Order: sequence, then structure tokens, then C-alpha cells
Amino acid sequence: MNVIVLAGDKKTNPNVADSGIQNETAIKIHNKALLKLKNKYMIEYIIDTLRSSSMIDKIAVVGPKEELSSILGNRIDYIIEGTDSIVENALLALEHFEGDSQVLIATSDIPMLTVEALEDFIRKSLDAEADLCYSVVNKKVNDKKYPEVKRTYARLWEGQFTGGNIFLFNPAAKDRCKDFVEQMLEYRKSPAKMAMVLGFGFLIRLALGVLTIKAVQKKSERLLGIKGAVIISEYPEVGNDVDKISDIQFVEKYL
Repeated sequence: MNVIVLAGDKKTNPNVADSGIQNETAIKIHNKALLKLKNKYMIEYIIDTLRSSSMIDKIAVVGPKEELSSILGNRIDYIIEGTDSIVENALLALEHFEGDSQVLIATSDIPMLTVEALEDFIRKSLDAEADLCYSVVNKKVNDKKYPEVKRTYARLWEGQFTGGNIFLFNPAAKDRCKDFVEQMLEYRKSPAKMAMVLGFGFLIRLALGVLTIKAVQKKSERLLGIKGAVIISEYPEVGNDVDKISDIQFVEKYL
């Protein structure tokens, strides 16, 4: 399987250097993929995991081309200059894999991702035979393995879940769900906003904790004309991304 790694866009903060983390609520560096964790760039952890999996073939990375080229060298197959849009970046990379039936998409800020977590998600997604597969992790699983980590959770009928940062996508469906995916990516840490995109009834059921995963999947199919699947991962590493100083301290403890 081919994979796209989203490694930032053209938005920069020229006043803050690579090591100048100054705010607890947000990491103010010009690109999180270029943040160093234990003397290794964060994106390198993702690439090393991908290259360690026998299920992965070609890798395309979207982000600041010049900087990524100097860091990653020949470890990847394509480096694409990023834009200001996450979805546009994914679409640019998909041009290299248009003939594929499924492409894996991952963000560059999940340095704890393991081969086992990656391949478990891929296998479950292939079994689902869907056009779009989205990873989630149960709060109980996360709390058991990493009790100190703080995440945003949605309370569903099946339990409390946080969104993951890996997806499986059918390139043939890109025109039908571009706007929808853009909203879902933007709102992935705000369960209420995600529910509002899907309808007010979803928001009410979410608030009551009676919204089911199956209902979300069926609504997506009706809205987009594609098959969607929520993949419940038993590996918290797919969702433990780096957004604030406490996240850096957390991942460095386990890396």
C-alpha cells in the first residue's frame, strides 16, 4: 500500500525558532514535523515506522520541500511542496497514486505510532471494504496504557472515543467528499462541530450519549454516496499527537 504523510503547510511563524516552544496551548514553531524529539525530527519517527512495515510501498510527503529533502533524503519516494490547505495537500499527493484502490493517509505528529498499530488499522480497514476509513480509540484503552495523557473524547453509545490521525482513502472518491473531509479534518478534535456537520439530530444524540458509530457511518454514506467506516483501534498511538508542551514531555517519556 502507498501512503501520504501530511507534514505541514506554508503557514509560518518567523518569530519563533525550531526550539522556541513558548506556549502551553500550542506549539509555536514553523512546522511541527520539524520539531526535534530526543535529537530526532518528529517526521522521522513516522517515516521509520512506515519503512519498517512490509505492508507499505511508496511514501509521499507533503510539506516544506527544501527542508524535508535535507532531512529525509532518499528514504521517501515523493516530496510535494505544501499549500495552506490540509485537504489540498492530500489531493496533490493523491495525483501520484490515482490508480490505487486504497491509499493510507497519516499526519506527521504521531511519533509514537508503531508498526503493530499501523498494520492493525490497515487490516481492519481493508476488511471494512470502505471508501473512507477513520481511526478512533476508546478512552478506556488510552487511560489503561497512558493514564497521564489528556485527550478530547466524544461520548457515543458504544463508549467514549478520541479521533486518530491515520485514514484509509479511495482516491476515486476524492471529488465526492473533498469538502466533507476538509471539515472532518478541521473538526476532528471538536466532536460537537463534527456532529453539526452531520446534522442537528446528530448533535442532540451526541449530547445525550446515544449516537452510535453505525449511525455515523450510514449518515456519511447518505451525504456522500460513498461507504465510510469507523475503525476502532486498540492502539492509542494512532491518536496521541503532539499539540502542546505537555504532549512533548509525554511522548519523549515513551519514545
